[in-house]
Amino acid sequence: MASTNSWAHEIESSVAAPRLFRAGVMDWHILAPKLAPHIVASAHPVEGEGDIGSVRQFNFTSAMPFTLMKERLEFLDEEKCECKSTLIEGGGIGTAIETAMSHIKVEPAANGGSLVKVDSTYKLLPGVEVNDEITKAKESVTAIFKAAEAYLIANPDAYN
Repeated sequence: MASTNSWAHEIESSVAAPRLFRAGVMDWHILAPKLAPHIVASAHPVEGEGDIGSVRQFNFTSAMPFTLMKERLEFLDEEKCECKSTLIEGGGIGTAIETAMSHIKVEPAANGGSLVKVDSTYKLLPGVEVNDEITKAKESVTAIFKAAEAYLIANPDAYN
């Protein structure tokens, strides 16, 4: 029987929490193909308007081990810069992973920047072992927020 596993990761940023949350989480389907075209070929909403229950799809280049990922927004508190989403298709679902959920919270930091906290919970399919996938996942999450951070620093009027 497969067991449930999890990992946590934190990323410091010099960008204020609300801006980073909107760019790096809520609008990442818009920004990712522009900021990380070597990884994200395209992305778009599948269902909904960005509220709870909305689904968005990311289509990846050959840089990723899978071609697409669909995620459903399960919880959203824009004021607290917090959300939870479930991976519903692609991204290893059905081949290595039975279920996967992410919880992201972007908290204000004392220096005016922010601290991104990511908690991921997943259940592997029977017989599947995790090797360096967690390290790769943490590196990918860091790259997403650092790309959003760089964009926001270069565009100080964006997401204000």
